Amino acid sequence: MNWSRSQVNRIIILCGQKHTGFPLYGGLFHSNGGGILASVPGFGPSCYREKEQQEAIEHIDEVQNEIDRLNEQASEEILKVEQKYNKLRQPFFQKRSELIAKIPNFWVTTFVNHPQVSALLGEEDEEALHYLSRVEVTEFEDIKSGYRIDFYFDENPYFENKVLSKEFHLNESGDPSSKSTEIKWKSGKVPDMEDEEGEGEEDEEDEEGLEDIDEEGDEDGEEDEEDDGEDGEVIY
Repeated sequence: MNWSRSQVNRIIILCGQKHTGFPLYGGLFHSNGGGILASVPGFGPSCYREKEQQEAIEHIDEVQNEIDRLNEQASEEILKVEQKYNKLRQPFFQKRSELIAKIPNFWVTTFVNHPQVSALLGEEDEEALHYLSRVEVTEFEDIKSGYRIDFYFDENPYFENKVLSKEFHLNESGDPSSKSTEIKWKSGKVPDMEDEEGEGEEDEEDEEGLEDIDEEGDEDGEEDEEDDGEDGEVIY
């Protein structure tokens, strides 16, 4: 059936229902699909639903784009806040470190009683940890790319280093990597890797290419502390 413009207009006028809140159009579309135009070719309920669904999909895509834009903006703002508060935390981290220093064997006790760390420690490791005086965790300036852990040791019979560092990096593709300070063992204190099955390759891998981290810093520990200002803020 072909409807002329005048016929459609006439139906609209006749079927207007002001109480619906949509003057002149209230009787055209009902939620149950029984409106007048349901019988007009091209205006059936299934056609109307398909068009409505397509429009909804398009709007969902538009809304999602806005959400993604806000998420990206939020990430930038969160990074600025983190950087700000890392700076504000520094005096408290320093104060906490000074208080910890007053507790004998704090760090060796902490590591030995940690369920994951303790499983990695041997008897000689525990002995060396008695000389560990301070631990600092420093996030890199952009926070997202990684962090460095610095272990400060008092004079001890095991190695020459005053500071041992471990850096953890996350590149742009999300792949993690790490590098560590080469340990300068004292005479007769080099661990016998043959007695530690499966640990030789791991230790060798950790020591490859590590001499450039803080060779000079190992001598007096000062260079590591200077790096904190360049790389980021101490967070522990």
